[in-house]
Amino acid sequence: MFKQVESVIGPYASRPAVCRDYDPRAASVARQVVALVSTHLPQVHAEHVGSTAVPGCAGKGIVDLLIPVPDGEMDNVKELLDRLGFQRQTGLDPFPEDRPMRVGSWVQDDETFLLHVHVIPASSPEVEEMRFLRACLRADPELMKAYVAQKRKIIASGLTDSLEYCKAKGEFLKTVLG
Repeated sequence: MFKQVESVIGPYASRPAVCRDYDPRAASVARQVVALVSTHLPQVHAEHVGSTAVPGCAGKGIVDLLIPVPDGEMDNVKELLDRLGFQRQTGLDPFPEDRPMRVGSWVQDDETFLLHVHVIPASSPEVEEMRFLRACLRADPELMKAYVAQKRKIIASGLTDSLEYCKAKGEFLKTVLG
């Protein structure tokens, strides 16, 4: 179904959770990866989400992308991502294959950026939740500062397991955003 696609996405290497200062190169990485996906799969629209999509927002430094998948396209999207070199998650609690996350890396300016690609059915409320969080953080500098402070507090407490870190910051977001 697909023309030959060269594997251009690098390997993913799990790292302990940290809270890095915002790196504007992450937005460039996201644009390049979105363009790569769009070139091979024009029926989907990948977009940049997460902390690296919010100018000035510190975080783990992982570039998160969202791909809302139209009905009937999930297998095509997963196959393309595999061909590009994205990998399935490994670890204790991977996302299920009906809502997968693919991982990989991209090198820019001799820096390796980790990638998380959230492949979500377009009808899922999670799509709008991710967009809403991005919009809230972009629109409210005080919320962004509080979110970053919470992330730094989580890391300072010694919690560096990536999954546990995500759960802890998720609790903060539920409290603040409802």
